[in-house]
Amino acid sequence: MRRTALAALCLAAAATAGLTGCLPGQHKDSADSKPKGPFAGLTGAEIADRAMKATTGASSLRMKGDVPDDESKGTIQLDMALNRKGECAGTMSMNGQGKADLIKTGDAIYMKYDEAFLRAQSKGESKSDTDAAVAMLAGKWTKMAVKGQDAKDIAGFCDLDSVLGGAEDSNSDATRGKTTSVDGTPAIVLHEKDGKDNYTLYVATEGKPYLLRVDGTSAKEPVKLSFSDYEKPVPAQKPAGKIIDLDALGG
Repeated sequence: MRRTALAALCLAAAATAGLTGCLPGQHKDSADSKPKGPFAGLTGAEIADRAMKATTGASSLRMKGDVPDDESKGTIQLDMALNRKGECAGTMSMNGQGKADLIKTGDAIYMKYDEAFLRAQSKGESKSDTDAAVAMLAGKWTKMAVKGQDAKDIAGFCDLDSVLGGAEDSNSDATRGKTTSVDGTPAIVLHEKDGKDNYTLYVATEGKPYLLRVDGTSAKEPVKLSFSDYEKPVPAQKPAGKIIDLDALGG
């Protein structure tokens, strides 16, 4: 269960940062083309650079979408808000099987799993052990202090500085595409190619040039992530009611 949480956030970070690497310059725009409209006169690479600077400069954001999990060969669905204070709040699922809620605030990580998630993550365990885990944990908040390695790893990926680290050092060869909108926000489409992998980036054309969406067509690691709620507070409050202390149980 902890590994799944870590994999989801780790892969999201890798997907974000991976788009800003040094890509082959097969389709460079020409500044002389002087495109009109949003970002007039800028090449796709220049727009991508502005998008990365704006995105990595945000104090908070929300990531939502699908990312691959190498270990299970499945797909993780995540919807997570996080900030530079190391706080996060959201949900995740594996192959659409159940849901886990995650909150990290202060020095504690809180997680709540539904029965479908617990059973899906308990494959290989005996029926009695799985039933016992479901009876004890399903629908109940649990707590771990940020001291064990698993908890530290999850906490690290709840921090924007970790998730987006290095993404601002871009050397993009993106090309400009059409204008469109993402969830009602006007955007411009950028195309990047890395070997056989293709990526489509959607950048806001109004206000700050935040990254709004990334679609990656890699056969091994297809990624679909959207980014929103920039600079909005992260709802990372300690859950109300009874909380099971996994550290006290030796978890």
